[in-house]
Amino acid sequence: MSLLKNNSYVLNLAPNGVIPTKSMTPHVPTTPLEVVSDIKLCMKEGGVTYIHLHARDSGEVNSNNPDIYRKFIEAVKNSFPDLPICVSCSGRLDPSFEARSKVLNITGDLKPDMASLTLSSLNFSKKASINEPSVIIKLAENMADRGIKPELEIFDIGMMNFAQYLIKKGILKPPYYFNIILGNVFSAQTKAAHLAAILQEMPSESIWSIGGIGSSQSSASLLALSQGGGVRTGIEDNIWYDNDRTSLTTNAQLVSRVHQIARLTGLNMIEPKEFSSLLHIN
Repeated sequence: MSLLKNNSYVLNLAPNGVIPTKSMTPHVPTTPLEVVSDIKLCMKEGGVTYIHLHARDSGEVNSNNPDIYRKFIEAVKNSFPDLPICVSCSGRLDPSFEARSKVLNITGDLKPDMASLTLSSLNFSKKASINEPSVIIKLAENMADRGIKPELEIFDIGMMNFAQYLIKKGILKPPYYFNIILGNVFSAQTKAAHLAAILQEMPSESIWSIGGIGSSQSSASLLALSQGGGVRTGIEDNIWYDNDRTSLTTNAQLVSRVHQIARLTGLNMIEPKEFSSLLHIN
């Protein structure tokens, strides 16, 4: 059962990710200032509930360097002090615990509110994301020790099975937040049957959202809102506004589209403060 009211939804903005660069799209934000500017534009289009943030170095390369991450977190918090920030512990570039846990060591006012935790290894179109069971467990334990809420990333039913295993072991504790990512050719698709299989295993005391990769993004948003879930959107998952790939998108355009769909069905976005309260984010 979701912790959200029936007419509420989460909007999770994933503005930059690992892959998109300026050579692919001029609209991807790769500096702290650009991220803040993008969030401001998104706020004008209806707002976001929280942000899933990747740090980039001066060469636009995804970075797990805590010093670089601090600059991004500080910039966002200075402009949006109530906006929860989820940092990435992705295994796509370096699968080791040592590399992926660096960002979790940030303390004080800039400590991340949330951190991504992918619950199994998987293939993408050009590269694998390696997530060994021991690394997943160590990351989850580290997040728990530091009071950082895991953003549980689910690409297929097996990952939900592992989430249930970690819950039984007491490694994951409620309330839970799940991001269900659909449309990757190697995992679950934007089909009601695929989503139903995953949701059937959803634990109580959970909030969940759906994101779609590439051309699946719009259909994933529709599926999410029709089934009482939240939405993940952003240039991290899709650089195009249309499926024919004729128009490069901005994050603000993607956020605006989600809100337009939601308004047609009488839904209201949950605000950052309430989201933090529901997930016990300090």
